Amino acid sequence: MIVPATALQGKRLVLGVTGSISCYKAVEVASTLAQLGIHVNALLTASATRFVSPLTFQAVTGHPAYAAADLWGQEAHILHTQLAREADLLAVVPATAQFMAAHAGGQADSLLLVTALACACPMLIAPAMDGGMWHHPATQANAELLRARQVQILGPAAGHLASGQVGVGRLVEPDCIVSHIRTLLGQQGSLQGCRMIVTAGGTREPVDPVRFLGNRSSGKQGLAMARAARDRGATVTLITTVPCPAEAADDIVRVDTAQEMQHAVAQACTAADVLVMAAAVADYRPAQPVAQKHKKDQGPPDLVLVPNPDILASLRPQQAKSGRPRIRVGFAAETEDLRQNAWRKMEPKGLDLIVANDVSQPDTGFGSEYNAALILDRQGGVDEVPRTSKYHLAEKVLDRIETLLAGREV
Repeated sequence: MIVPATALQGKRLVLGVTGSISCYKAVEVASTLAQLGIHVNALLTASATRFVSPLTFQAVTGHPAYAAADLWGQEAHILHTQLAREADLLAVVPATAQFMAAHAGGQADSLLLVTALACACPMLIAPAMDGGMWHHPATQANAELLRARQVQILGPAAGHLASGQVGVGRLVEPDCIVSHIRTLLGQQGSLQGCRMIVTAGGTREPVDPVRFLGNRSSGKQGLAMARAARDRGATVTLITTVPCPAEAADDIVRVDTAQEMQHAVAQACTAADVLVMAAAVADYRPAQPVAQKHKKDQGPPDLVLVPNPDILASLRPQQAKSGRPRIRVGFAAETEDLRQNAWRKMEPKGLDLIVANDVSQPDTGFGSEYNAALILDRQGGVDEVPRTSKYHLAEKVLDRIETLLAGREV
């Protein structure tokens, strides 16, 4: 999968790496963040270099990485202060019990510790240690002290540990760490303070307890919209029919049917600035789902279909009364007459923007990592976005949303 550059391009992260066996996972974290356009400088403790070298981090990030001995190098009088001054975030992945104790006690006898003391930016640590070490009262007291100093502690998770035991102490997975780092780096972004609702996936309309009517939507475009919005500092509620990681949004609401989605969207929109309806909502549902599984020997079921609610159209009275949401964006998955079919949906649904894509194309249709679309606005403007990643398309949509929000400032 190609990871696109993001709104986090140019943000600076100091990545502390301490001597846990799980420090190899920090390499994956560093590599992914670098691909997102983030400037990563890794600082390894002496014990961490027994597992992995600074050269490995330098190779995957393209930026200098440092070991403990560099504290006494030619740049000793400025290195830690320069790194601390320029950092937007300090993340320690993994963080051992030793590091937590030393930093909680204000120690400054290594490059990482002295840099941590010098940093005024937010700090995130992801602990990794044996279960007994994590649960020890001393470690728990250190964790509470660090939290009181506004250090965010991510994990640890439960699972198999290096000792062979099972318990709490395992480093959380790299994708979860990356997501939290992205959220912290994006907090001061261009959509800071914006409350956004995003829907994702295709609805499932039950025929019986086993079968349903649905569509081929993967939910990837909606998830990309949520992620891109958070990278710009928005607070995102994701209403989704597909499984997604807990860190995909600030609030995740799971639904299955169009009626469930309508209820969830109506509730969430009472205080929303922007609604992005990227979900593929079924137009029809069975009028009367049967209570028990329909058996094959009963013959084909007699399906009577009734229309599902048009979620966007149903919100127009609420918007007229409360002014919420301020901006409404719809998606139109089409197989022909892309522009004309999208235009016809603009007014009845009360949209500010509609994003139309041809799902009949194998390289940009359902389930693909890519998309190609037209972005249409109420004034008749049309932006054509050639085949690109779904994240990049989300960024194009967010650019238009930001312009609309700026035009409606009171």
